[in-house]
Amino acid sequence: MSLNVVILAAGQGKRMVSRQPKVLHALAGLPLVSHVIATARVLKASHICVVYGHGGEQVPQTVAAPDVVFARQEPQLGTGHALQQALPHLGKSATTLVLYGDVPLVRPKTLRALLEGRGEQVAVLTAEPEDPAGYGRIVRDKQGRIAKIVEEKDASAAQRKIREVNTGIMALPTARLAGWLARLKNHNAQGEYYLTDVVALARADRVAVAAVPAGDAWQILGVNSKAQLAQIERIYQWQYAMRLLEQGATLADPMRLDVRGELNCGIDVSIDVNCVFEGSVTLGDDVEIGAHCILKNVEIGAGTRIEPFTHIDQAVIGSGCRIGPYARIRPGTRLAEDVHVGNFVEIKASDIAAHSKANHLAYVGDTSVGRNVNIGAGTITCNYDGANKHRTVIEDDVFIGSDTQLVAPVTVRRGATIGAGSTITEEVPAGELTLSRAKQVTIAGWKRPTKPVKGNE
Repeated sequence: MSLNVVILAAGQGKRMVSRQPKVLHALAGLPLVSHVIATARVLKASHICVVYGHGGEQVPQTVAAPDVVFARQEPQLGTGHALQQALPHLGKSATTLVLYGDVPLVRPKTLRALLEGRGEQVAVLTAEPEDPAGYGRIVRDKQGRIAKIVEEKDASAAQRKIREVNTGIMALPTARLAGWLARLKNHNAQGEYYLTDVVALARADRVAVAAVPAGDAWQILGVNSKAQLAQIERIYQWQYAMRLLEQGATLADPMRLDVRGELNCGIDVSIDVNCVFEGSVTLGDDVEIGAHCILKNVEIGAGTRIEPFTHIDQAVIGSGCRIGPYARIRPGTRLAEDVHVGNFVEIKASDIAAHSKANHLAYVGDTSVGRNVNIGAGTITCNYDGANKHRTVIEDDVFIGSDTQLVAPVTVRRGATIGAGSTITEEVPAGELTLSRAKQVTIAGWKRPTKPVKGNE
């Protein structure tokens, strides 16, 4: 089935109290409308059109993509008027599915049920929320068929008691859309052209109108305020956590997990509380993530443990490693198997080979580290001269004593030992002890200054 998806995203969202268009506010790290676009892609839509308005070009600039076209609605005269702006961008023989840029949680499975076998029919996604306030009501005839949809502001007292509501999501035969939209009137409380009036027009033209229940009411929740955005964020994260649990991950508390992208877990992965996963993160089998960690675009090998309060960004971590606590792994870092990176160690744009260790209080930047290297506490690679970055090379089996400065560009050859407190500016030969220290001096008779006694000043 050929499918058009039109995403209505032109609203201002005054209750958001923000200069940013409502549909660009973030859910799980992505704009609300991006989630809806992703759903359209899952449905394999042949045409995706986003109708925008408030905020000018911010929406198309933010979510531009080769498979998405944009139609501007200016002024905004209602949902029916918005769909009119999209008509030139739609395949005429396809079904058109209308979605909303501020309703991001509806599942592809639900939409497939709405679309299945519709042909020339109109299909309306309906729901029965605990509180139907704010939604248009589904009015049925004596035979139980949908007769029309009445917006709440135009509904009578009796109609407002109806529990079944319109979600706004509809599947429509595109070939008939232009005619129906041209016949819309704005004789209503808001003076707008309602897309929902298409239902009555379809009935008048003897086109069948089907109602498809949404199932879980959370799927059709929209965002009109920061409070609603926070509510939907927690629903999204809870659903994601449930999927991880079903796949075998262990979560210390599913309520305290944030995935802002995609998280893929192997077997027997364990995640403690308050961890944030951004971008694309892959955790191998038996990986353990301690509390309060942030991982962004990271691949973690099997059996690695990430201790609490560790930040890892755009890095590849091998199997059997131990990282943290309080470690920072920055972009461009690659760690082989069984590498230990301890507390308050920062690594940037470096490759560290197997079985090497930097257990405390070190900075390793723009460095190639060999196998079985020990980097002592307080060691830093001085990789930046104020204008350019330079590289340090540390070969296999090197031992670097505490409080050493390696001033790049510099190479430490295989098996070398560097004495504590050294500043290294030249190549260190293989297998030798190298150190650079000022001579220790004791000043005889020196007295430490003392503070004056109060009252004798």
